[in-house]
Amino acid sequence: MSNYVTEHVFLDKQHPAAWRALNGLGLKAKEAALEAGLDPKVIELLHVRISQINGCAYCLDMHVADALNGGETVQRIAVLSAWRDTALFDGTERAALALAESITSLPDARERALEDGYAREHLSAEQYSAVSWLAIAMNAFNRVSITSQHPVRRKQE
Repeated sequence: MSNYVTEHVFLDKQHPAAWRALNGLGLKAKEAALEAGLDPKVIELLHVRISQINGCAYCLDMHVADALNGGETVQRIAVLSAWRDTALFDGTERAALALAESITSLPDARERALEDGYAREHLSAEQYSAVSWLAIAMNAFNRVSITSQHPVRRKQE
């Protein structure tokens, strides 16, 4: 019989300097996105969509709340995983979502080229870069939370 350790290792607590560096990256990516003219709602939509793809409950809990507090609608959050099948998202949002999904799932080269071309039609070079950095940072946050098994705590209603 194995002696597995059942205590979670919270990466952010175990190596706080690395966690602070990741937070710094996240803040700089958000700053770049705002400077590139992306609406704060788009930033939160990307955080939510990337966390949906990665299955990060902790980040979903945090970023859905942030999106709603930032003025996003329940309807758009509810259909976000099917954004391609609705007219609720504009061209910039669709391009940002396509690019973020492509970076998150790393499709084959042909599919990546199609997504990249669509994103470049609707996003400036500055926006393209900012969305890419947002996706890279959010994927890293998801991996830290999933690996650490950060708990989602029930909120008082």
